[in-house]
Amino acid sequence: MKLLVSALESSANLHLKEIIKDFKIDGIFDKSFGSPLYPSSDFNVMGFSDVLPKILKAKRAIKEMANLSSSCDKVLLIDSPAFNIPLAKEIKKRFPKKEIIYYILPKVWAWREKRAKKVQKYCDKLASIFPFEDRFYEKSIYVGNPLLDEIKLFKEKISKNKKIAFLPGSRRGEIKALMPIFKEVAKEIKEEKLLVIPKHFDEKMIREFYGNIEGFTIIKDTQQALIKSDFAFICSGTATLEAALIGTPFVLVYKAKKIDYFLAKRFVKLKYAGLANIILDFYQREPLHKELFQEDVNKKNLLKCYENSNPLLFLEKSLEIREILSHGSRENLIKLIKS
Repeated sequence: MKLLVSALESSANLHLKEIIKDFKIDGIFDKSFGSPLYPSSDFNVMGFSDVLPKILKAKRAIKEMANLSSSCDKVLLIDSPAFNIPLAKEIKKRFPKKEIIYYILPKVWAWREKRAKKVQKYCDKLASIFPFEDRFYEKSIYVGNPLLDEIKLFKEKISKNKKIAFLPGSRRGEIKALMPIFKEVAKEIKEEKLLVIPKHFDEKMIREFYGNIEGFTIIKDTQQALIKSDFAFICSGTATLEAALIGTPFVLVYKAKKIDYFLAKRFVKLKYAGLANIILDFYQREPLHKELFQEDVNKKNLLKCYENSNPLLFLEKSLEIREILSHGSRENLIKLIKS
């Protein structure tokens, strides 16, 4: 079976990796998987204001992807609703009988609830990765969470490895915003400092994005870094849920452009930013970790979170999240696509 795939985000490609050996693929995805129409890296953006220069390219890509769908058996859209919903609409307009599967649904429980109607109108199968999403999507199917397939080791007891992980994100803007603060924090910590850098970053990108990283041990495997570490400082994103599931205490941090943060505060209707905290909140349970934003992301506050962490309590609540999510998504997603 040949799939037209739309995987724009680095996290989407991590999840795609789990299933591609069962299919032939075309479309937008990471270059390591083959020869895409466009590599995912062409669409990496951070925040609302960074999207504007990409709009014309995205419109062109949607037309080309719709054309390409004619030679594929089915379509698999992963996350990225700003691109994938218009793509689904365009494909259905041209090829009404083409089956479209949406995996990792738009987070309408956070904002833009009307997107749920559009997704259900243009997509045939909705593969959910959070069990509470059926409250927002009438025809969604909970297939499981991909991280429970991808994570190979979970902590069963508190680690005392004397290593601390720093994860400043995968986008240029995130890294540039957080690294100066992470460097200040690192100077105050005696333990070994692991700096997690995306696998596809070359030496030139590392120098440009991170600057002088003397004193850090570079590691390019997020899960290995989290397993080895007793605590982590993590930019908001998928890595926070990985840490939560693995059982590594952490603080979520995020610094955005002022306009992006203003818009997020105005439109996002959630109490928390971290996926682990969001999941627990949907089940009326206490949050797992601290969250710091904008000016609150400073050396004093980060060190306070580190020094006041409770690894035993964190591990207990980590097990709660694993129980809620229950199982991985790989097998159920493959069955859903093939059915």
